[in-house]
Amino acid sequence: MQSKRDWETLIALRNSPKGKLQYSREWNLEDILDAAQSSPMLSPYSAWVLDNVLQHKELANSSVYNSLSENCSPTLALSSKPGSPAIVVTSPVSIAKTELVRQIIKEADQSTKLQLEKVTEVESVIRLYEEGHRAKMKDDLRGRLDMTDQFSKSFAEKAVEQLKRFEERMELEQRQQKHQLQEQLEKGSKEVLGQQEKLKEEHRHRAKLLTLRLREAEQQRQQEIERVRQEEGRERMRRLCVLQQEALQLIQKIQMDYKLQETLRVDLSTYSQRGNQICGILSNVVRSSSERGFPTQDDVSVGERSVQEIRALVSTMETEVAAAEERRKAEAEAASKKQKEAEQQQQAKALAPVPAQASTQPQTEGLQEKAAKGTMQRYRQTQNICEQCLNAASQLHTCKEPELKKIKAELQKAVIIPVSQISSKAGSLLREIFDKINNLLLGKPVLSGGRQVAVSLHSQGLDFVCYKLAERFVKQGEEEVASHHEAAFPIAMVVSGIWELHPRVGDLFLAHLYKKCPYAVPYYPSLKQGTSTEDFHRMLGYQVEGSKVEQQDNFLKRMSGMIRLYAAIIQSHWPYGTKRGAHPHGLHYGWLWMAQLLNLEPLADVTATLLFDFLEVCGNALLKQYQGQFWKLLSLIKEEYLPRIERITTSCQMGSVSRLKQFLDDTLQRGDIPVPKGYLQSSFWRS
Repeated sequence: MQSKRDWETLIALRNSPKGKLQYSREWNLEDILDAAQSSPMLSPYSAWVLDNVLQHKELANSSVYNSLSENCSPTLALSSKPGSPAIVVTSPVSIAKTELVRQIIKEADQSTKLQLEKVTEVESVIRLYEEGHRAKMKDDLRGRLDMTDQFSKSFAEKAVEQLKRFEERMELEQRQQKHQLQEQLEKGSKEVLGQQEKLKEEHRHRAKLLTLRLREAEQQRQQEIERVRQEEGRERMRRLCVLQQEALQLIQKIQMDYKLQETLRVDLSTYSQRGNQICGILSNVVRSSSERGFPTQDDVSVGERSVQEIRALVSTMETEVAAAEERRKAEAEAASKKQKEAEQQQQAKALAPVPAQASTQPQTEGLQEKAAKGTMQRYRQTQNICEQCLNAASQLHTCKEPELKKIKAELQKAVIIPVSQISSKAGSLLREIFDKINNLLLGKPVLSGGRQVAVSLHSQGLDFVCYKLAERFVKQGEEEVASHHEAAFPIAMVVSGIWELHPRVGDLFLAHLYKKCPYAVPYYPSLKQGTSTEDFHRMLGYQVEGSKVEQQDNFLKRMSGMIRLYAAIIQSHWPYGTKRGAHPHGLHYGWLWMAQLLNLEPLADVTATLLFDFLEVCGNALLKQYQGQFWKLLSLIKEEYLPRIERITTSCQMGSVSRLKQFLDDTLQRGDIPVPKGYLQSSFWRS
């Protein structure tokens, strides 16, 4: 029961007004400071007291006034407004009542004053309590603030100490980790160095093995090369010795026949002298090749040509000796007849008929070894023109000043760029390129590399441009046409048009062409006394760098490109020309070239290649121009000239001969030559 009453008491206290108050166990420092610094205020209880006292006073005053108003006569009038003391009494009774009222009012005022004094006292006590409580709260707050400051300082000191310990511990761990990493790195580096040393040792060992193997392979290769070279050299030496032996035998034959010149009454000294000269040249070649170790292919070629020339000499001499022998026999027969006739005349005393003279056959000579005088004259004339043009532009060709070098480079660009752009894409594009080159030669400014360029930039500009333009045209044949045969006709068309308007460029073109490809003359340079092998190869058209001579395949490819360009030029006519006259270098020059080529002794691998290229490009045009005469020429080539080429051609050089033979067989069998590849039809100029 006791515990039940305790619970009821606790529940009642909880439900009481004070029990419902909420207390905060945590001090709010800002609210406490604001309350301490604010001005004093009346308690809510003072307001309750004042409200109750004033209400009681008003009620008392209102009751007094009501009683007086009921008991007094109408003549008594009080002011209904509070605070108005004016009272009007018109009778003695009213005066007594008035005094009573005043006394009551006075007592009410006194009671009111007493109540006010009590209220004021209570309020002052409350204020004193609040001020004391506030002072106590300030002291508690100040104490708590001091404790808080001390706690904060101690906590900060402890935090600083703990931070120091933590930093020391971290530094210790970092040092330990660093030491461990250093140990690991040192250990790893030692292992890596050990592995590197092992790898280096293995690499050195393998390098030694590879070096030994490479050295052995190189030695084997060199030995093989040397063996092949020696075999080839010995084969060439044997071939050269055979040729020399044959030449000596032929010379002996010439000398043996030379003894008969007294009986035959013919002069064979020229044959003997020429044979001795050729034999001397061949002996010098054999001697020089023996000194070098082994002869070269050029030495063998010289020997073959020498033997061929000696054979021709022997053949010619034998023909002449045979003719002389026939003449001698005819003269002997004539003399015997004459003697018989004289005897008959003496016997018959009659006139004898005049004996017929023995008819002699015309001397049959071999083909020429050198070009005709007219051909060589034309060759020298073109070279002189080229030399004069080169001297006329010597300042630009040999300039060293920066300004002249700049002008030279711009003029070269103005020539090289349009020439290299020549193609068979469209006729309009080809005409633009032609107009650009023509305007440059006419002295008009042209756009090149984003700048205006003209030959008037220098007094020698026109000579320089003409020389470089002709050189570039030949270069295109040497490179572009050699690689792409169909490119010959667009280049030839531009060259033909420029040649027609500017004949000097055409002459310079021929000079450069003859210099790089003497077979276009046609002209076979001969080895002269004192001429080195390198210079002789340069004369033949080979490219020589130092002592290294160009390969035969590359040489034939370049020669083929230039001959194809030449064959395309002589049949091409610029359709927009102003003169519209004869071609400046037309088809008759092609016919002349073939006639002169067929009058020369053929060269192995060269003559067959160039003749095939020329006929493949220009054969159709020559057939239309010369018709029956051209067929006779082709028959002559097949029946007489081709066998000569086959006799001097080795087995490794038969490719060009086979192509030429196949072309001739197909042409003669078909009775027509097809239009060459890349030929520009009339529809091309509308594109």
